Amino acid sequence: MNALKENSFDAIVIGSGISGGWAAKELCEKGLKTLLLERGRNVEHIKDYHTTLLNPWDFKHRLTNPEKDVMADPVQSAAYDESSKHFFVRDSEHPYIQETPFSWIRGYQVGGRSLTWGRQCYRLSDLDFAANAQDGNGVDWPIRYKDIAPWYDYVETYAGISGQAEGLAHLPDGQFLPAMEMNCLELHFREELKKKYSDRLVTIARVANLTKGWNGRLPCQYRNLCHRGCPYGGYFSSNSSTLPAAKATKNLTLRPFSTVASIIYDKDKKKAIGVHVIDTETKVSYEYYARIIFLNASTIATAAILLNSVSDAFPNGLGNGSDQVGRNLMDHHFKVGAKGDFDGLHDRYYIGRRPTGIYIPRFRNLDESTKMPDYVRGFGYQGYGEREAWMDNYNAPGFGEDFKKAITAPGKWTMWLGGWGEMLPYAFNRVTLDKTKPDPWGLPQAKISFELGGNELSMRTDMKISAMEMLEKSGFTNISGFDYNYIGGECVHEMGTARMGNDPATSVLNKWNQMHEVQNVFVTDGSCMTSSACQNPSLTYMALTARACDYAVGEMKKGNL
Repeated sequence: MNALKENSFDAIVIGSGISGGWAAKELCEKGLKTLLLERGRNVEHIKDYHTTLLNPWDFKHRLTNPEKDVMADPVQSAAYDESSKHFFVRDSEHPYIQETPFSWIRGYQVGGRSLTWGRQCYRLSDLDFAANAQDGNGVDWPIRYKDIAPWYDYVETYAGISGQAEGLAHLPDGQFLPAMEMNCLELHFREELKKKYSDRLVTIARVANLTKGWNGRLPCQYRNLCHRGCPYGGYFSSNSSTLPAAKATKNLTLRPFSTVASIIYDKDKKKAIGVHVIDTETKVSYEYYARIIFLNASTIATAAILLNSVSDAFPNGLGNGSDQVGRNLMDHHFKVGAKGDFDGLHDRYYIGRRPTGIYIPRFRNLDESTKMPDYVRGFGYQGYGEREAWMDNYNAPGFGEDFKKAITAPGKWTMWLGGWGEMLPYAFNRVTLDKTKPDPWGLPQAKISFELGGNELSMRTDMKISAMEMLEKSGFTNISGFDYNYIGGECVHEMGTARMGNDPATSVLNKWNQMHEVQNVFVTDGSCMTSSACQNPSLTYMALTARACDYAVGEMKKGNL
């Protein structure tokens, strides 16, 4: 009984990344004794960012990945460099099965991938929430923009999002800190697009980097070293923001090195009563108990935990009566666009660095006038303008003083545009478990099957051609399109394996991110997404998490959970 009491909490949160950090903060601040489980090591804000102040020459390989790392980590090494390797898993230690090519990028530590994310934050609109119902792909979202808009306000106000209001219905404005500045070429591009198109605009990216001090955190220092961890708290992460807030309540118990094997279901109570945990270091098993459980392990890991949570009541996985757990895996397809040179602005330059670029919001399939004949949904562009610097020309022929002057003088202006496209929810893109190949902790390996459909392939053609056309009409030369053969997962926006929906027969979660079949389990990470839209998704995870926590605590107070 003492052990049971010691291991009992009001709430358990699985995963400490962006959504798990928010769940911990919200539940703790609402008075719940909360256990936060993280399968990786502890990372303490500031203290454990040991590369954050180093110079390039302080690294043995000058920030490049040596061949041995590329060979040892064929997936993760595409995402890390010598300064951030410690925030990513080792491929050999955390195996998974690629039934078709899929890059599963992971950071197992307190804070998860909130330490290394790209920080771009855009709201979804009713164009996105109504899309499935309108074109018949997937199932209808159980919410609309009005349901989540106040929660976008709430999380933006706390996290600190810099950006420029533009008044677009399909990319709603938010609660913005002052926007970062575009450079002269980007401003030129913005003005030219206004002249040439009525349906397109260039804006500065909306990003979770602070342009002024906010909620006890210092402003962004424009160092562009975010992936090393920011000692100033200049960008939003669990470690700099939500976890300190949760800890301040004295309601938080953090347990790192805790791999959740399964959720324990009591068929008599018709509830989940706790979780089965394996200590990552010792491999000793433990059980922890709580009234509610928030599952925020990230899309693929969340699906794996649910699928591995089998019982007499749920032989195919917890809450999987619909057979939708693991299905409808989505990412954003990218690595396609165009680049070009600009002959002008020779007397202009820019100062310093900037931890973001420009954004061109979606302009396809907004209405009948922008409807495309060969695909549905749409894409947005991220990009930047810059002048070539010495590192772009160090291979030029020459020697001595004249050579040094030539390569250190500002070079030509260039512009790069890359498209980020929506992917439809396909049932055949899925996560399953292979129980014949256990991982080092004796758990089944996740097996991933993923491919683009015809809709995405048609969209990619337009993504490249439209980028080239916009550059040409804006006065750029030497324009070249590119398509770098995107592989699923490379965007690190995986989502969709436990989708929300109105019908328990075709979805896993209801409009409150609550499992249809197990009402004291909530899932608010990327796996809850019913469609992907084309915007970076993390802001939506934050808003859905805060909203679900508010609902869950309300239901607990009513005695319904």
